[in-house]
Amino acid sequence: MANYVLVAGAWLGAWAWDDVVPHLHAAGHGAWPVTLSGLGDRKNQPAGQRTHVQDVVDEVERRGLSDVVLVGHSYSGIPVGQAAERIGDRLARAVFVDSNVPSDGESFADRWWQGRQVFERTLAENEGSWAPMAAADYAGQGLTDEQIGRIVSGSTPQPGPSLTEPARMERSVGRLPATYVKCLLDGPEPTEDVAALLTGERWDLVEMDTGHWPMFSAPDELARILLRAAQG
Repeated sequence: MANYVLVAGAWLGAWAWDDVVPHLHAAGHGAWPVTLSGLGDRKNQPAGQRTHVQDVVDEVERRGLSDVVLVGHSYSGIPVGQAAERIGDRLARAVFVDSNVPSDGESFADRWWQGRQVFERTLAENEGSWAPMAAADYAGQGLTDEQIGRIVSGSTPQPGPSLTEPARMERSVGRLPATYVKCLLDGPEPTEDVAALLTGERWDLVEMDTGHWPMFSAPDELARILLRAAQG
């Protein structure tokens, strides 16, 4: 039996996996979705990026989990990749769902497509947090109006320090056994840093013909991919 620890991206909480978890349970596995500090029902807790790493590690340790498949979506690939290194031989595999990946000394903001300074101005304009997107911003991502409504209504601002604090890795994330899930409606190719990791022997690529939030738009297919990932 695998134990899936599932972490959604910016603005989201454990509830984002509600359509995926039943499939994992039906296959006989444990599934433990996490709400990171500063988000959802934990929105009043101060949080930085290192706090989020500890949130994931604490979930594994508190529950005494082994054969762990750590799943990070979007922003959460950064803390999940670091947590995967820290839990050692409890890790079976890491799965990065259309996500950022950690690199020692780099933050989410460092790889922002408009540059770190632009991103930091965005945070400053929203009292230090990253405001959730509006419904119109989810167009073209394979989502129904109902799914977009769920995302928008459940989103909370993302704590700024989680996006500006640098990752800390002792070794390259490429040393981890990993699957990268590329959602094609969000771009046909992985980013350069992910493409480099996929040239290694320990990383596999899986493509999904859906948008950046597959736990909403294609939960059945995403669950099948996660189940296969646990088999190595």
